[in-house]
Amino acid sequence: MQVVQATSSDLSAVAELFDAYRQFYNQPANLSAARNFIAQRLDAQDSVIFVVQHDSKLLGFAQLYPSFSSVAMKRMWYLNDLFVSSAERRQGVAGLLLTHIRHYAKETQALTVKLATAVDNEQAKALYESHGYVKVTAFDHYTQRVE
Repeated sequence: MQVVQATSSDLSAVAELFDAYRQFYNQPANLSAARNFIAQRLDAQDSVIFVVQHDSKLLGFAQLYPSFSSVAMKRMWYLNDLFVSSAERRQGVAGLLLTHIRHYAKETQALTVKLATAVDNEQAKALYESHGYVKVTAFDHYTQRVE
């Protein structure tokens, strides 16, 4: 297994994983929209997508979005998406992605990698904590829908 940055040649396979990821979060299947969304990210280069490959098959992906800390005046990465195909779970794919993301964050001189997960996603929380992520309780986060 190896982690590589996704390119346009990976579009179809990443879109399939991304569509499955969205379905995991109770969204309806929509491979066409998923493909379009991922194509836009790759074309605009406004996110970084890493994939785990094994025997020319993609097993999982992670998508990072850039952000910045104004106070620290440093780059941050937001780990927005991490997904491993259900058939490939429990083989270290997610851990491999998280390790690669940590190295990438260091290479890009980032201050932090931030993420959010569902409150009831105990398996993901245990994984993140085993890789050094710490739950932040010092801030209240707010969201406003604008659509």
